[in-house]
Amino acid sequence: MTRLFPVLGDQLSLGLASLAQCDKAKDVVLMMEVRGEATTPRHHKMKIAFLFSAMRHFAAALREQGYRVDYVALQDEGNTHSFEGELRRALHRHKAERIIATWPGEWRVKQMLEGLGAEILEDTRFLAPLSVFAEWAQGRTQLRMEFFYRLLRRRLNILMEGDEPAGGRWNFDSENRHPLPPQKKIPLTYTQAPDAVTQEVLELVAAEFPEHFGELKGFSYAVTRAGAQAALARFITQRLASFGDYQDAMRQNEPWLFHSHLSLYLNCGLLLPGECIGAAERAWRAGDVPLNAAEGFIRQILGWREYVRGLYWLKMPDYAAQNALGATRPLPSFYWDAGTEMNCLRQCVRTTRDHAYAHHIQRLMVLGNFALLAGLDPAEVNEWYLLVYADAYEWVEMPNVTGMILFADGGLLASKPYAAGGAYINRMSDYCGHCSFNVAQKTGPEACPFNYLYWAFLDRHRDKLGGNARLGLAYKTLNTMPSPALAAIRDSARSFLERL
Repeated sequence: MTRLFPVLGDQLSLGLASLAQCDKAKDVVLMMEVRGEATTPRHHKMKIAFLFSAMRHFAAALREQGYRVDYVALQDEGNTHSFEGELRRALHRHKAERIIATWPGEWRVKQMLEGLGAEILEDTRFLAPLSVFAEWAQGRTQLRMEFFYRLLRRRLNILMEGDEPAGGRWNFDSENRHPLPPQKKIPLTYTQAPDAVTQEVLELVAAEFPEHFGELKGFSYAVTRAGAQAALARFITQRLASFGDYQDAMRQNEPWLFHSHLSLYLNCGLLLPGECIGAAERAWRAGDVPLNAAEGFIRQILGWREYVRGLYWLKMPDYAAQNALGATRPLPSFYWDAGTEMNCLRQCVRTTRDHAYAHHIQRLMVLGNFALLAGLDPAEVNEWYLLVYADAYEWVEMPNVTGMILFADGGLLASKPYAAGGAYINRMSDYCGHCSFNVAQKTGPEACPFNYLYWAFLDRHRDKLGGNARLGLAYKTLNTMPSPALAAIRDSARSFLERL
């Protein structure tokens, strides 16, 4: 009996639970390049190129391991350009009787696999089974990442000294918010020159998806496990020591700073979370990096990454429709063309366009902060984040956008909205010094729009946010603000949003 083992573009790991059951002599591994997944939504050109190239290299690695691989390329004759269509064709082509799959990264795909009668196995590449998250979440009205993170630290004995956290604290976030000194030198990022396979894919994407957002020039991401491991090693030895102090910092025309930019490799399977965490912890224990750096990096993987996946699968499909603040404004065109006088937004959109990447503070406190303050429609914002970033899959993108960026889930994920005025961006970047707006001015045509949009946001949502304890000081300031000042804020915000 032949069985079919689909491997999706975010499952490029030889250690997949499904592959462990594959009989290399009889069973078939199916991999698919389908237009429907590339165009719904219309993903960044570089994201498509990265995944297609990584998939083609992984198919070669599977064949070297002795697997029978049926690889459906984008331009193959008869390609139905949908996962379901290609699974049905492959079932018929190989006279296969069963589908065995690893848990996918999207509710829609899981529903499709179940509709075809597939056996779906737990994705053991994650460190926390979904059942562990569901058990932890049971009976909780608020699901705070910090407490799940502590559970996993204990459960997996990561950064622990006996029963206590290393350094006597679970979280060193307060030490990870230093502005970047102007003279601080940034190490070169890891790059991998396109080989023949990648070059062919780049030409394919340029021809087939010319109208999609983003650039292809300068493509230099790793597309193999060996390349991804080299990128991890480069981060540990050259960037991690400074990552802790400067992980929230931003600098004009410096997209990489001290960040790892490993999430695209983690989220497609070329790297595993355990090896990344282990490398960081070993570097700390060897005295090569400070604890705040190792803990901050590990928290992003063991904390946020595991947590948002658990939240996504616990709350879907209803989570996709959350809009607690009633935001309905359409996404502005500058999210696509960077056509805005606000330099911080212009810089972050350009970085996103050129690299299918922006680091987490750019995503949260610039692009996301604006989306929150301007009341942008959660569905449109979710679609934008999903399509523009090479590491974005629905399980990780949606909780971060709906819960953390937009507070659209009403506080299930975050204890308060991540809202801020221009002072935060000025403190953490050099963007404001190159901007036509004045970050010190609160209202009027020359004022930084983040300033009046912040207070107008709080004013607009008094009924829903006024009782939030973490916003108490902000509302105290708002409530004692003179009427003329509040009127000026409302007028400036209204005028700006109308022009938007």
